[in-house]
Amino acid sequence: MAKSRAEPVVEAVAETARATERSRARRRGGRASDVFGGELRRRDVFPLLVLHLVSKEPSFGNRLIEEIEEITQGVITVNPNTMYPLLRELEADGRIEGRWEHPDRRTRRFYSITDAGREEYGRLRDELGPFLDSMIRTVSLIQREIYGEG
Repeated sequence: MAKSRAEPVVEAVAETARATERSRARRRGGRASDVFGGELRRRDVFPLLVLHLVSKEPSFGNRLIEEIEEITQGVITVNPNTMYPLLRELEADGRIEGRWEHPDRRTRRFYSITDAGREEYGRLRDELGPFLDSMIRTVSLIQREIYGEG
């Protein structure tokens, strides 16, 4: 019986690996990534979260870090050394626009989404949806296998 319960887990893990590989194949180059983080997290999940949050309302770097940690209940933490280069990259690519809270002095820089950012947000949502679904399925099946059906 344990063997038949393990089959969905094996299938889900394989689907997660395939989704990761498809995502990796769409990008140029890149190195292998841990499905729970690493390169995929930096290249796709963080930009998706940032674009999602600034599409709701303008926000600044430290607040974005706090919101991501709130959304994920602390599972995903973002280092400022990751967030600020990402914000500069998204701004340079025209996906977000930054404005100083007080232009006459360097205070908080508030970011809002642009039309190009909305397009990228939609693309990332579409591209990452199957990957995130496979992650949910994989973790659920692993949990069921280890802790039993609840």
